[in-house]
Amino acid sequence: MEDTRTVIRSGERSHNLHETNGVLDQVSSPLRREVLNRSVFSMKPLGSEETDLEDGKLEKDREKSVRSNRVVRIHNQALLSGFAYCISSCSMILVNKFVLSSYDFNAGISLMIYQNLVSVIVVTVLSFFGLITTEPLTWKLIKVWLPVNVIFVGMLVTSMFSLKYINVAMVTVLKNVTNVITAVGEMYLFNKHHDNRVWAALFLMIISAISGGITDLSFNGIGYTWQIINCFLTASYSLTLRRVMDTAKQVTKSGNLNEFSMVLLNNTLSLPLGVILMFVFNEVDYLSTTPLLRLPTFWLVMTLSGFLGLAISFSSMWFLHQTGATTYSLVGSLNKIPLSVAGIVLFHVPTSLENSASIFFGLVAGVFFAKAKMRERSQS
Repeated sequence: MEDTRTVIRSGERSHNLHETNGVLDQVSSPLRREVLNRSVFSMKPLGSEETDLEDGKLEKDREKSVRSNRVVRIHNQALLSGFAYCISSCSMILVNKFVLSSYDFNAGISLMIYQNLVSVIVVTVLSFFGLITTEPLTWKLIKVWLPVNVIFVGMLVTSMFSLKYINVAMVTVLKNVTNVITAVGEMYLFNKHHDNRVWAALFLMIISAISGGITDLSFNGIGYTWQIINCFLTASYSLTLRRVMDTAKQVTKSGNLNEFSMVLLNNTLSLPLGVILMFVFNEVDYLSTTPLLRLPTFWLVMTLSGFLGLAISFSSMWFLHQTGATTYSLVGSLNKIPLSVAGIVLFHVPTSLENSASIFFGLVAGVFFAKAKMRERSQS
């Protein structure tokens, strides 16, 4: 779910959108920059040269102090935003795994609907009080966005299903397959050619995914099937979003579509589609009989997962604004390493030396892929 939420909820930002021909470069920050109104010129009385030198020294010291404060402020914001992004993205997938596995909650679609409802409520409230700006949801915009939203819902649902059956570390490694599908799609759809370093990293990802699946002591065919479907849907979302965004901007009142509008649009449209899927997968009967819905702690954990999903959107946009697409991409890849370790330790996943080596190999391949994309982007 980390990549999924990262891609989707931030208008993607998703690990996967930064793979899609500069979509991340379109991301704008929701934060307002603080403007320092400081006067650097003042009237100096006519006097001795010593006075002028002293005033000049004080002015230089003042400017030096201002520059120092600015550096500290920017550095702290970059560090804080990166930390917030890493914590929220790791926590999101761990909390979802806890709800689906530890609580043995068999209604992943309902969990998705509740999380998206929390996001809609929070974004609507923030927009109502003027803290953020969102585009009004017109019928023209909904018609344009609905096809990509169907892919979005399918991506979230399959991610929930796979996470229930597969351990966190293997989900993280298998998500690398999304990068391979996306790279091939970019080549055929956008005539984008990747250098040898990118293809080498993608080949290592495939090897790690195959070896990881073979050595997985808790292998589950159903979970792996859902995860492979999720990889194709996630790649499809990344490849489709770019074209849909260009068309959607033309039907908005402002001629633009910021990330908060995409979060609101995606999550709002997902609610009726999710309700339909609830009936298709017969989750309604399960919800009417499960005792989990009578536990206050269960509702607390579910609500927390909803806020974490939205926190990924805010923190990722903040972090991306403070640093850039290259740093964001690399940190996203490095973030999978502690996530995988935490998933194995917290959920007591049975593993072997071969499986651990495959997981580590896949995570390192992800880092190499991010660095290769950074180099490719800088050369282009």
